[in-house]
Amino acid sequence: VQLVESGGGLVEAGGSLRLSCAASGLTFSSYAMGWFRQAPGKEREFVASISWSSNSRYYEDSVEGRFTISRDNAKNTVYLQMNSLKPEDTAVYYCAANALGITTTIVEKYEHWGQGTQVTVSS
Repeated sequence: VQLVESGGGLVEAGGSLRLSCAASGLTFSSYAMGWFRQAPGKEREFVASISWSSNSRYYEDSVEGRFTISRDNAKNTVYLQMNSLKPEDTAVYYCAANALGITTTIVEKYEHWGQGTQVTVSS
């Protein structure tokens, strides 16, 4: 199984970025997908998740209304559109897959992880 994130970078506060995560080696359409982030010196935290069918989406409170998670099962890809970015959004962003197929915020429920992509928001 391989999850490969892309789309990170440096952006000014108020700007936007779109992260992508391409999956291979798994039946992507059966897995729920999540985005997590980890800032220096902090624990990995939940950002957003989407069920296998896209019928259920869940967001961490601080990103609700600014970030949107979506997926394209035909392309084995999950996305995270990030708008109105803030300096506190600076972190390494990871995508993850869980075989439960349902949205969950629990790190331990995700079996597969990508290598991460850096997002830096300048003030």
